[in-house]
Amino acid sequence: MEQFYTLQGEGYFQGEAAYFIRLGGCDVGCHWCDVKESWDASQWPLVEVSSLVAEASKHPASIVIITGGEPLMYPLGTLTKALRDAGKRVHIETSGAHPLSGDWDWITLSPKKFKAATQSVIDHADELKVIIFNKSDFEFAEEYAAKIPNDCLLYLQPEWSKREEVLPLMVEYVKQNPRWRIGLQNHKYINIP
Repeated sequence: MEQFYTLQGEGYFQGEAAYFIRLGGCDVGCHWCDVKESWDASQWPLVEVSSLVAEASKHPASIVIITGGEPLMYPLGTLTKALRDAGKRVHIETSGAHPLSGDWDWITLSPKKFKAATQSVIDHADELKVIIFNKSDFEFAEEYAAKIPNDCLLYLQPEWSKREEVLPLMVEYVKQNPRWRIGLQNHKYINIP
């Protein structure tokens, strides 16, 4: 769908320079999604893996983040191998709704209530990011926290349109459950993609 060079706005690598490759297509369909234009894969032209790697290689950042839509709708082994062969660290941001494919340096799992994450993604998650839209999302977050590897980082992130309402709840939750961290969409605060 699009490629761009910016800073990672969320999670453990927030603030670091990163090249993003956003794949078109999503079958999860979160009502609060901020890139709904990515859902219909047929709207976006196919791009050769070599072209994606060439564009990513024009930038000095070592991190390339594959996102969507839902990137795991596609077999990603060829793309991740080519990026790693070019010397890039390859990260993914996924709902985990499809089986894991590709070879990853960092996996951010952001599960959604609408479509359960697969065990293959759960087992390899480096970072769990749960969007908090309402109070029931804390319970949902704990359900996934019980499934992921012990060394996986845990983030609660306010849904952007509800941030004023849910942030105070999140602060209290993290104070009572300090293994969690609050993650913010810093790219939205500093107005970058």
